[in-house]
Amino acid sequence: MSILVLGSGQLARMMALAGYPLGISVQAVDVADNRIVDPVTKQIINNSLDRQIEEVNAITAEFEHIPEDLLELVHTSGKLKPSAEAILTGADRLREKKLLEKLAIANCPFEIVTEVEQLDAAVAKLGEKLIIKASRDGYDGYGQWRLQNKSELPALKDTLSQLDLHKVPLVVEKMLNFERELSLVAVRGSDGDIAYYPLAENLHYQGQLHVSIAPAPHVDDALNQQAQEIFNKLAKSLNYVGVLAVEFFQIGQQLLVNEIAPRVHNSGHWTMQGADTCQFENHLRAVKGLPLGSTKVTSPTAMINIIGCKAFSRDMLSIPGCHLHWYGKSPRKKRKMGHFNLCASDYAELGKTMHALAEYLPIENFPMLKDEAQRLMKL
Repeated sequence: MSILVLGSGQLARMMALAGYPLGISVQAVDVADNRIVDPVTKQIINNSLDRQIEEVNAITAEFEHIPEDLLELVHTSGKLKPSAEAILTGADRLREKKLLEKLAIANCPFEIVTEVEQLDAAVAKLGEKLIIKASRDGYDGYGQWRLQNKSELPALKDTLSQLDLHKVPLVVEKMLNFERELSLVAVRGSDGDIAYYPLAENLHYQGQLHVSIAPAPHVDDALNQQAQEIFNKLAKSLNYVGVLAVEFFQIGQQLLVNEIAPRVHNSGHWTMQGADTCQFENHLRAVKGLPLGSTKVTSPTAMINIIGCKAFSRDMLSIPGCHLHWYGKSPRKKRKMGHFNLCASDYAELGKTMHALAEYLPIENFPMLKDEAQRLMKL
């Protein structure tokens, strides 16, 4: 059995590692030049893209921003899961917003801007506290701007006037006073069977995910049910196959969709140690047509991203429940170099484990770790 992944980064790598025990061989396409590579060793595989597409059993993607000519090529093979429509929707905030509106799924109030002058009307309608997002190619805080008050509008207009807003429009959202960010990672098989992981609580710093806690504390059955119903609507509409992540803002007992990700997701990395079947294995099972694995939680888990940093010892591996996943990349600012999964018997113990981990790490690269450890220890 073999699966081709569009994209050759760490998510393709983790899919390949999850595929080995199942007897599934995973190759990847470097979308910059369409070369076929081994996603673990990064060695080039001497095979053409056309031949690789013909030989594999299924094709999937590790991220949304696939060149459209490549996406069209693999779409015509009939082997792509999830579909090109789902991938394009995740890559384009305009498509995403239209889908949410079509399905009557609550999300942030927004306006679409294709001319800088339209920002004045957006402020008048939504208020002066805004999040402005490029409709395509934005991630990890890139392609986003904030407006805190009207006095900042002239400078913001100057910045945005350098962009081609007709080619890549802006989605201007009202800045909401939400309580926290949550995400639901779930998997849908080709037969429509769905397996849900519990909601995870996500902590961001400068627009980038730093910590996920799963299961999220203080989640009742009604909130879980609300998230799962939203997932069901999206997955059914897209005829989705594979892992899909839905990110939410929580305001009281209401969940507003922030965005969707048609792939395995950073906030689901905790499943590698904290669930019976990890998201990567379940994604492969789904796209290959195998039965889905159990998503039962085996322990409360914290996922901590290692961002732009490699200067630390590995002595933290002496901490019980500490698991390191290293991606083997050269460091640069805001680059995800790897992650830790910490497992414990309860939240208080998890907080103690996080505090112990913080003692081994440069605090400037892990600015949320100690505060989150203190919070968990009080639960």
